[in-house]
Parts: sequence; C-alpha cells; structure tokens
Amino acid sequence: MRWYTVAPAVALASGAATLGYAGLYERTRWTLRRFDVPVLAPGSAPLRLLHVSDIHMTAGQRSKQEWLAGLAGLRPHLVIDTGDNLAGQDAVAPTLRALDGLLDVPGAFVTSSNDYYAPKPKNPLKYFKKKHKRVLGDALPWRDLRDGFTARGWLDLTNARGELVVDGRRIVFAGVDDPHLKRDRYDDVAGPADPTADLRIGLVHAPEPRVLDRFAADGYDLLLSGHTHGGQLRVPGYGALVTNCGLDRARVRWVSRWTVPSAERPNGTWMHVSAGLGTSPYAPVRFACPPEATLLTLTARPA
Repeated sequence: MRWYTVAPAVALASGAATLGYAGLYERTRWTLRRFDVPVLAPGSAPLRLLHVSDIHMTAGQRSKQEWLAGLAGLRPHLVIDTGDNLAGQDAVAPTLRALDGLLDVPGAFVTSSNDYYAPKPKNPLKYFKKKHKRVLGDALPWRDLRDGFTARGWLDLTNARGELVVDGRRIVFAGVDDPHLKRDRYDDVAGPADPTADLRIGLVHAPEPRVLDRFAADGYDLLLSGHTHGGQLRVPGYGALVTNCGLDRARVRWVSRWTVPSAERPNGTWMHVSAGLGTSPYAPVRFACPPEATLLTLTARPA
C-alpha cells in the first residue's frame, strides 16, 4: 500500500478518535479548579467563593446535576453564577435542584443569552469572524430561574447593584446584563465602588473589554465572568483558538489582572473568567478544556 493512500486513512482515524474523546469523555470530565486571589485587606481571614458559569443545562444531564449538587460539600462562604444556565425549555427545575444546596449559601448572579434564548444549530466557523450575525432561538423561561434564585436570597445583579454580609464582611456588588447581546447598561451602576466595604465585586457574563474597563476604573477589587468556555477547543501549546468576545486569548480562562489607568487600582483589578460547565447541545465537544467550576480562596493583600 502506498503512503498516499495510508495518510488519509490515518488522518481520518485520528480525527475520529479526537472527536470521540472530546465528545464522549472530556465533555463530562467535571473538574474543580482552585485559585488564591489576594483581594482582601491585610490581616483578613480567607473567604471561599465558588464561581459557576455556563451550565447550559438540559433535563437529561444527570451526571452534571449530581456533580453540581456535590459542590455544596465545599462549604463556600459565597456563590456567584455568571449566567448561561439553560439549554432547554424543561431545564429550570433540574437546574434549581442541582443548585439546591448552594442556594442556602449567600449568592449573586447575572442572566445572559442562554438564559433568555434556546440554542440553535450554527456553523462553528462563524466564531472565527469578528462580526457575524447572531441567531437567537426560542425564548426560554428565564424568569422562573431568576425567581427561583431570588426566592432563596440570591441577589439579581442584572444591571443592578447590591450588597451582602458574608462571614462578617460587607461585600458590595455591581453587575450588568449580557454585553454579547448588547443588553448591558453600565450607566445604571456606574460610579466609584464603595470604599468603606470590605470587598467590591463586579459581575458580567461576557468579558468585553469596554465593560471590564469601566468596572476597573470604578475601583472593583474582583471581576467575575464566563461566556468564553475557555475557548472550548484548545490546542496544546497554543491555547484557545477563539474567545467569542473582545477578550484576548491569553485571558480566556482563569485568573489574571485587568489593568486600566485608575488611581484606585494602579496595578489593575483581579479577574476570573470561568471556562464553564457546559456546551451547546449542537456543539457537544470540549478538547484540552474540561468543564469546570472554580473555588476561589480570597486572601489578604500583602501589608
């Protein structure tokens, strides 16, 4: 057999194996990430913050629901959800059941595109275009999800401010609606973050630089977002191929600094971008980027 007849067969087999791994194994390799972030005043005791995002739940995803339910065993002081929770009309009840133990913990959230609209089939190559037409699916029962969260005491920070006392610390928040759909209204929450609070946190689903800049300039200590799926398909040694937003590839997931000229934060603001727990039902693959939630241990800044 000649090499030029073998090579296509090898490439085909390799591609099939990669697709099988990405779709059948890694997509459900639930992973907990842990990072320390020094954002508290010197001498402060640590604070455990659980960040979940991009759950993209369907009613039949039992292993995801069981894994999410188990996160309550981490005993976080605070839970933050940065949106894209739903992927089906019947997903609200399973999502609330999976998060039931965490809803007993002080929490806050913002809603986003895949809370409002169901996913639809798309050409994946469109993500390589900076400007492409967005295709919205049928309306989802996002208000039922919102009401389920707020009934248990979580703050709805969708274009809103709020505050909580968590483990004896006063935390102030601001959040905006999804910039990916141009629903963000930062002017509704604009202004310096309360300097008398023990911690200042900003929430946004899609980490668009124009929004991150404003949070950082207003003096927020920590910014939390999702949306990127960490790239979802990553090339080892290279990283994410796309970010699906204006954020650079280097900060498409995990902890980094976001720097803008600011007297309040001359060294920049800490930021965590969650790689998320799900995928669209029409693109059920992840490669070199397992689904994940993150336990952030907030620690004291150096004196």
